Amino acid sequence: MRIVGGKYRGRRISCPSGKLTRPTSDQARESIFNILSHAEYSLPLNENALVIDIFAGSGALGLEAISRGAGFCLFVETEPKARAAIRENIDTMSLGGVTRLHRRDATKLRIAASNLRGPFTHIFLDPPYNKSLIRPVLRKLGEQGLIAEGAVIIYEMGKDEEPNLRGYEVYDERIWGAAKVVFMGVDK
Repeated sequence: MRIVGGKYRGRRISCPSGKLTRPTSDQARESIFNILSHAEYSLPLNENALVIDIFAGSGALGLEAISRGAGFCLFVETEPKARAAIRENIDTMSLGGVTRLHRRDATKLRIAASNLRGPFTHIFLDPPYNKSLIRPVLRKLGEQGLIAEGAVIIYEMGKDEEPNLRGYEVYDERIWGAAKVVFMGVDK
C-alpha cells in the first residue's frame, strides 16, 4: 500500500500482518479523498483540519489526510500489530509533531478537546464489519464535544450492512468491493 495523493504521494505504508485488520484499498482511499475535496458538505483538508482515524489499522486514512494537508491526526487502535505499523508509518514519515496514537477502546474513548486544539473536523470510522460499534463510538465523541460544527464523518462498513444512522444526515454512499462508505454529518 502507498499514499495516493498529496505531499507524501507514493510513500509506502506499513500494514499489520495477519487478518485482524482490513486496510482500505488504494483505489477506495483515492476515491474517498477525491469526494471529500469536491463535496460542498466537507470542510477543507488544510492546516486547520483536525482528523481522527478510529479503528485505524495501518493508519492509511489518517496518513492520507495528513499528506493532503490536514493539520493533525489522532489514530485510535487497540490491536498491537496495527499500533506497531502506525508507529512505524509515523516515524518513517517524521509525522510525530502532527499525530498522536491512542491505545484505547473506541467505545470508551476519553479525550479532552482542549488537548487537541479543538474538536475533529474529519472523522474516519472503519470498525470491524457487522459489530454495531458505530453508535457507541459516535455517542462517546458527541458527549465529549469532539465533533466539530460541520464535521464530516466517513464510515466504512460491509456493503450489506444497514446501520441505524438516526441523528445523522447521510450526504453520499459508495460501494467499493466488499465495502460501503457513507459520508455523513450530524443532523442539524
